[in-house]
Amino acid sequence: MVVLLLLGCGLPAALVVGVIRETGSRPTVSRVGSSAADDPATAVARGLSDRITAQLHQQSAALLGGDRAGFLAVADPAAHNDLRRRFAALRELKVTGWRAEPSGLPVPIIGKPGEWRLLVRFQYCFVTPNCRPSPVLIGTRWRENGDQPRMVAMEESKSVETGTRPWEISDLAVAIGARTIVATTPALRGKLPGLLAQAEAAATVADGYAVTGSPPDRYRIFYAGRTEWQRWYGGERPEWTGGYAVTVGGGHHEVVLNAEGLSNSGTDDLLRHELTHAASLPERGYPGKLTWWLVEGLAEFAGAGGQTVDRYEGIADVRKMVRGGWDGKLEGVNPADDASAERVAGSYGIGYLAVRHLVDRYGPLRLLTFFKTVVHDGRTIDAASEKAFGEQWSTLHDECVAYVRATAG
Repeated sequence: MVVLLLLGCGLPAALVVGVIRETGSRPTVSRVGSSAADDPATAVARGLSDRITAQLHQQSAALLGGDRAGFLAVADPAAHNDLRRRFAALRELKVTGWRAEPSGLPVPIIGKPGEWRLLVRFQYCFVTPNCRPSPVLIGTRWRENGDQPRMVAMEESKSVETGTRPWEISDLAVAIGARTIVATTPALRGKLPGLLAQAEAAATVADGYAVTGSPPDRYRIFYAGRTEWQRWYGGERPEWTGGYAVTVGGGHHEVVLNAEGLSNSGTDDLLRHELTHAASLPERGYPGKLTWWLVEGLAEFAGAGGQTVDRYEGIADVRKMVRGGWDGKLEGVNPADDASAERVAGSYGIGYLAVRHLVDRYGPLRLLTFFKTVVHDGRTIDAASEKAFGEQWSTLHDECVAYVRATAG
């Protein structure tokens, strides 16, 4: 959710709070104290909005046509450097869809006569034409200029839900395969051939966990250096995070890997894990902490790549956690943001073993039915257990815990 302070048209001294929610549906702006009827100031804003929209449509067509000069033509020279970088990054990502749709009306910028700010909902597709587009809300600033207002700046998106996309703020080098897009910075360009091969292999695994039957048209993967890790999608992840998947709408979760400290084999496991999130999670994103063990356990099961339990990398950490006073509850096993690496590995391992037990006993299809009923359909875990397994969850929970304890020794 983004909270913006907007200057209300026709209310020159009043600040109006607008709440913007970035979702797959059309965004709405709530304005405290606004009038349903257009006053003269609102009529001016509507006219300006129409002229800005025409400029945005011209810019969109230029982007899709590969016309950089046309993309820049709507903007003041001061905005060109930023727009050149965005244009280049989006073209590298093989943008096939780009639609600009104003959200609300432009508002005057305090202290800058003739300048206005307009929130715009951009919808984009990469590689695949006519995909379900992913939306992003971006603030734009404009200067009045007769029938052709000039863009002064395109801001970074600041959604708390998602954060700033890599193509907004970074130069990108990109490799594209049959199932994946892998992007990184020019400094890490040499990693792309290996990363693409690993991503394609991981995608084959992840496709099997598309619980709705429709995997993403392409898995989108961004490989972050140290600086990018702190900036892409808002940064500020727990120190122990090696990668994550963030929902961006349109049925897509974009995956980010932390380049620092990743070994080649670790990258394979992490890609299978994160792409499984992208394939299995609902569009609305993460369902909550009570089912953390199930969401992460499924991704760990995929990440393990079919290896035997005794070869699972985190088994020693599970043993330490079990012997260190774990309360024997799957709900609440998720680690705190400041947890130690051992505690994190133990938590993920418990989720993995619980899911593995359910797969071993009932098979992968019934496990995915259980997952879908809880995570996508929002049913209680008790109802999901009855539906998928024909058993009470309290009984199966205790069986899973017993399996974790026995396996960890």
